[in-house]
Amino acid sequence: MREVNMDRLNSSEIDSNHSLYLHYTFYHRDLFSAIDKYANGRLLDIGCGNKPYLKIIEKKVVEYIGCDVIQSSDNKVDIISNATNIPVTSESFDTILSTQTIEHIEDPQGLIYEAMRILRPNSFLILSAPMYWPLHEEPYDFFRFTKHGLTHLLNTAGFEIVSIHSNGGKFAVAGQALIHAIFPTVYNIKGLKGKIIRTIFTLFGGIKTINRLFAYVDEKFPDHSNTMNYVFVAKK
Repeated sequence: MREVNMDRLNSSEIDSNHSLYLHYTFYHRDLFSAIDKYANGRLLDIGCGNKPYLKIIEKKVVEYIGCDVIQSSDNKVDIISNATNIPVTSESFDTILSTQTIEHIEDPQGLIYEAMRILRPNSFLILSAPMYWPLHEEPYDFFRFTKHGLTHLLNTAGFEIVSIHSNGGKFAVAGQALIHAIFPTVYNIKGLKGKIIRTIFTLFGGIKTINRLFAYVDEKFPDHSNTMNYVFVAKK
């Protein structure tokens, strides 16, 4: 069980000056599309954090219940539980959402089986998970997933794959990795040398330039053999 302050998810809004702009640009596009199309009825969010997508989800469902291992920093968690043994009735929800959570679960197959148990027949699981991302929420960062790995987990539990979306291609990955490499270094250099480097970095547009350039190139030359993330929709 994670024993960290659950403040990691606060907002769905981000601009091109942000170090995670590339990730969220592609991820939110596909996630919001899936929510708009498939979220309905009673929705359970496994790994809800601070419910960053509340404003989007509440327009689509009649009830939104959030589950996480501990209470979030904004007290948004409704059910405090691990992801493989949630105290809710079988076949009691119409939609399950689980975003950027399965990589933190010691038993990812167990999460998928639990989603299958909780969903009503002909209902949908909306699932997202990273393929590329640095270590985070350590030491509770256990896995990265290919689309084939996620497909195997879902099929093993009896789900039918409805859609798979890669969130950005290889150029988006390259841009995000570059920012992950540069950002901490540039802003942690001390003294006059650091000030000079940061000034030059800013004059050339800094993070905004990297974000816009790599987003443009990724859209222009799509190649999803490498991606930051996946959004899956699966049907029970």
